[in-house]
Amino acid sequence: MAEVLVYVDHVDGAVRKPTLELLTLARRIGEPVAVSLGSGAGNTAPTLAEHGAARVLTAEAPEFADYLVVPKVDAVQAAYEAVSPSAVLFPSSAEGKEIAARLAVRIGSGIITDAVDLEAGDEGPVVTQSVFAAAFTTKSRVSKGTPVITVKPNSAAVEAAPAAGAAEALEVSFSERATGTKVVSRTPRESTGRPDLTEAAIVVSGGRGVGGAENFPVVEALADSLGAAVGASRAAVDAGWYPHTNQVGQTGKTVSPQLYIAAGISGAIQHRAGMQTSKTIVAVNKDAEAPIFDLVDYGVVGDLFEVVPQLTEEVKSRKG
Repeated sequence: MAEVLVYVDHVDGAVRKPTLELLTLARRIGEPVAVSLGSGAGNTAPTLAEHGAARVLTAEAPEFADYLVVPKVDAVQAAYEAVSPSAVLFPSSAEGKEIAARLAVRIGSGIITDAVDLEAGDEGPVVTQSVFAAAFTTKSRVSKGTPVITVKPNSAAVEAAPAAGAAEALEVSFSERATGTKVVSRTPRESTGRPDLTEAAIVVSGGRGVGGAENFPVVEALADSLGAAVGASRAAVDAGWYPHTNQVGQTGKTVSPQLYIAAGISGAIQHRAGMQTSKTIVAVNKDAEAPIFDLVDYGVVGDLFEVVPQLTEEVKSRKG
């Protein structure tokens, strides 16, 4: 069976969920071989093995933390040359897409980004994408070289599939370009205790209808009752009601959760482009003609300040 190289996104050895989704997808087209880089890389092997990695190539050189992405590109290229895979998969994070693009240039291969599904084909992996502000779904494949593919979070259910997952040291020779841009400082992002917006299974977002920053706790309370991430429309972000890091939309983040709840969001195309691939969409808006209702699975025409608190209490009562 052909091997598929999977780039591991982890934090000090803790594997992030999108990587486990990649392993599930990789098993559809071949035998997954994971490449794990940086501090704690060796500790990722048990988790990766539990989810189908036949081998785990690891490297923990300080260059991965001290410099920007080029050292990781060098390492992934070394893994590619050692494995000769039939495809290379990355999570569709900012870093994942940059490494993928640089690798594709180096090995002379085509690249497909932001895939939402992946299946085996007679002439290589067939990739499903949601394009043109999620108005169309396309299927495509790379016709030149080894397919390099980035996949959006929440595109596949994580499935356990125990495999050997033997850890192997990856020999990496860093290029001169690897040390060209040094990281001089880092500022940890303040934790909210909520899941990452792009990886969350449930997202609750607020828009112009929330009316102000002082009213966003209504949205946050519902999110916390569901164990969800909090998002915001561009209108809410531009008004200064919520941080830009939480913006969902064409100029913000793209999410694809199992459940998306839009509170006080009209549904302009800018916002729809960032959440239209959500599996189930629920909207609360007092305007029955709001465009968001053309998209939803369930819609509630009503005042969010009446509907959302009732929903929050109902969720709490059922959980407790």
